[in-house]
Amino acid sequence: MAEQTSRGEIFVVDDDPAVRDTLSMVLKAAGYEVICFADGAALLSVARNRTPAAILLDVHIPGKSGLDILKELHGEDYPAPIFMISGQGDITMAVGAIKSGALDFIEKPFRGSEIVGRLDEAIGAYARRQAENAAPKFGSLHFPGREPLTRREREVLEQFAAGASNKEAGRTLGISPRTIEDHRANIMKKLGARNAADLIRIVMTAAQRAS
Repeated sequence: MAEQTSRGEIFVVDDDPAVRDTLSMVLKAAGYEVICFADGAALLSVARNRTPAAILLDVHIPGKSGLDILKELHGEDYPAPIFMISGQGDITMAVGAIKSGALDFIEKPFRGSEIVGRLDEAIGAYARRQAENAAPKFGSLHFPGREPLTRREREVLEQFAAGASNKEAGRTLGISPRTIEDHRANIMKKLGARNAADLIRIVMTAAQRAS
């Protein structure tokens, strides 16, 4: 049986071990990889070197608050959607978080299915927005040092970056979802992408070079 492709990494930042464990369990069951942090400093030390598919960031954490960390990352144009979570949230805090760059504000207690649903929707929408500028240039994108993509692989990559599922991409291109999956695996291997979010970043970098 083929190994399931990760849906991307989620960084979870919360000083409550029970919350970290619960979110980790729920998100892993949904196909995400999860890295947990107990404070903002630990998050920043890793976030400087890698970008997840999304960050779940608690407002009340030791040291710098979650809002401080949010502002710092947003000020650097950090390329991942950030969700603020809090058990003591209010309208003012939520509005402040959104104005400071948060994609969404989630209040505790929350249902696991709600978190996964909102993450899925947000990550998909975020990836589509990020790909909008790159999409017209897919045919001419170059990935230096990597094995060239075939015309069909470029078509599959464009569908994937636009947020299409394997089924939707297959319908658009007239091939089976399984074939789409095989093409995507080849694309990720050729471009050295670890997961879906990593693939989008590689495409965006190539698009920026081309523009």
